[in-house]
Parts: sequence; C-alpha cells; structure tokens
Amino acid sequence: MADDDVKVSGDGARSPSNATNGGAPKNGKKGIGIIVKEEVEAFRAEMPGKVKEQIESVKDPTKTQLYTSIFRHKRDETPRNRALGVLSNVFLHLHPAKINRDSVRYPYTWGMGGITFYLFIVLTFTGVLLMFYYHPTKVQAFRDVLYLEHDVPFGKILRNMHRWAAHLMVIAVELHMFRVFLTGSYKKPREFNWNVGVILLVLTLLLSFTGYLLPDDQLGFWAVTVGTNMARATPLLGNEGPFGSQLGMTPYNDVRFGLLGGSIVDANALLRAYIWHCIAIPIIASVFMIVHFWRVRKDGGISGPAPVMLASEADKPRRAQSAAGA
Repeated sequence: MADDDVKVSGDGARSPSNATNGGAPKNGKKGIGIIVKEEVEAFRAEMPGKVKEQIESVKDPTKTQLYTSIFRHKRDETPRNRALGVLSNVFLHLHPAKINRDSVRYPYTWGMGGITFYLFIVLTFTGVLLMFYYHPTKVQAFRDVLYLEHDVPFGKILRNMHRWAAHLMVIAVELHMFRVFLTGSYKKPREFNWNVGVILLVLTLLLSFTGYLLPDDQLGFWAVTVGTNMARATPLLGNEGPFGSQLGMTPYNDVRFGLLGGSIVDANALLRAYIWHCIAIPIIASVFMIVHFWRVRKDGGISGPAPVMLASEADKPRRAQSAAGA
C-alpha cells in the first residue's frame, strides 16, 4: 500500500484512507467513486425515456419544447384557443381574431390589397439586387443598364421583373381603392384609413415617377422634364403658380429647383431621383403601410356586406331566445 493511500492517526498508527477502502467516510459524506457510480446508474435509467422522447419528437415535431414555446396555443379546439393563437403571434396579431366570412371572398375584395403588398415586396427584393450593378452618375447610369441587360446573367429578366411589378403595383393600388369606394369601405369608422390609403397612392405614383429617370435614357429624361415643368405651376411653391411670385418664388428657388437640384435635368437630378426612389420614399411608404394594416385591424377588419346566416345556423336557437323562453 502506498503512502498516499494511508493516513496517520493521532497515536502514530497508520490506517487505510476512507477514499480507498470503500468504507463510509467521516461526517456522513460519500466517496467520489460512489457518487460517480450512482450518476452513471441514474443516466442509464433515464436513457430509455430520453431516446423515446427524441423518437417521438422526430415523428411529431409539434410536441417538442421548441415548437410549444413558439406556438403556445392550439388553434383547432375551441374558438378561444384559435383567438389566442392569433393574438399571441407577432405576425398574425395584425389581423383581427374574428372576421365576417363574406368580407374575405375574392369576388368581394378582389384581393387587391394583398396583391399590392406582394408587388411591393417583389419591387424591394429586385430593387436591392439592381443596386449592386447601378451607379447614379451621368457617365455610368445608362452603361450600367446596358451591362445589366446584355452581360449580367439573368440581368434582363431581373430588370423586367422590377419594371413590370412597378406597373402592376400602380394598377393594383388603383383597383384596390376603386373596390374600397364601390363597397363603401371608406365610411365610418374607416375614414382615417381611407386618407392613409390616398397618401399611399401618391407615394406609389412618386415611386414610379422617380424610377423613370434612373436608366438615364431619352424616355426618362423627357418624362422628368415634363413632370418637373408642371411643378413650376404648383400653388405657393412654384414660380408660375398662384401666389408664387408674391412669395418670392423664382426659377432658382422654387419647388422645381428643389426637385432637380438645379435648373435643368442633369447629374444632380439623377442623384436626387435615386435617393428618393431607393431610400426616402420606400421608408415613408413602409411607415404608412404599417399604419394602414394596423388600422384595418383596429377598425374591425376588412369591411364586408351584411352577415349572411347559414341554414345550419338558422336551425340553432339563439341565446337571447333561449334566455327569453327560460
């Protein structure tokens, strides 16, 4: 027996250590070997249960702790649980928990609001990709468009996706507002949201107009020239508009000069159109869209026709009638 395995008692006698002889140590404490042995046995006892739990999680992921931490309420049991499933989700809570079944029919809504938002997402995605190949300068702008169409793989289809999505977004916004007007969805309590929609229409048209100049071709040059010349007749802000001259507006300080960054459509106008088109207007439009979606929910969801009672519902006695009969 080694000297490390024994210890000397008070009278000088050598005795084996409690850590090596398997006996119970003093003060009621277990040895390290006994503790490790108990932990191994407990781990072996728990192994079948853990393996079974992992197999069940693979078969049914909805029972895992990760899934239940995200989706905390079942949606297929009671109306209350379905409502909680909507209200507790960061994406679904933008919509009301209950809506009129007739207000979501495509023949009634045409789906134009959702299509418009989808087209905005397409424009954002394709626009970011186009920014990798574009320089907002008079020397490079048109060359970049030619390079994108003829040399970049899938560059032409990318640009056409962005261009046609812009045209379709303008059409979708107008049809959406036309549907809202036909169905009277602008009336109380949705007057505020109608005004927000009008602002979004103006922002959509401004996005389309500022994007005209970015290719720096003849079409964009003359379109922006005509459009900014019309701005000279803006009341109060244009030098040719009503009360403009009385307020000291000149061709070098009016709204047209501010839009172009000069007196002609030149490099400053291209840079300002790029900033408005890619940064300023999208951010402003995103804020108003958030407000627009929020007001749809706060105003009771999408407006619809008068609720229609189904034959199966008509056969069921109402609570008020039951209470009156009682």
